[in-house]
Amino acid sequence: MIIRKGTPEDMTAVLELIQELADFEKEPDAVLINVDDLIRDGFGPTPLFHVFVAEVESEIVGIALYYYRYSTWKGKTIHLEDLVVKEKMRGTGAGYALYSEIIKQGKKDQVRRVEWNVLDWNTPAIDFYEKSGAKVLRDWYVVQMDEEGVNQFVDSKLKK
Repeated sequence: MIIRKGTPEDMTAVLELIQELADFEKEPDAVLINVDDLIRDGFGPTPLFHVFVAEVESEIVGIALYYYRYSTWKGKTIHLEDLVVKEKMRGTGAGYALYSEIIKQGKKDQVRRVEWNVLDWNTPAIDFYEKSGAKVLRDWYVVQMDEEGVNQFVDSKLKK
């Protein structure tokens, strides 16, 4: 198994893994991006994300997609957006290898925190993260406003 930085040529496989994650999380219709979006957003003049891929016999079997954030308390941080391993490759160490690569990247970049979200029903992942030394913050809620909510807010609240 090889862990390496992703390239534009890998984005078809990356998108397939993103869709596999959406299916796993019971949101099969949630993925709106395409390969061109990934190439533009990850490999343009100001990349919005970075990705490590796990490759076995020239097949991409897992990804760890991340980006940098800024905490007003901590400074530069890494946000691990997605850690995905093909179902047939789970239990082979690919997930651990990708996870390790993200943590090593955080150390290399001297960030003060690496963070990510995990669904409350994904107990195997929660157990893994806690055993690795990560803290699962159970007293925080993730808050989001989707595109429809943004549009409604702007149209109803800001046009007055």
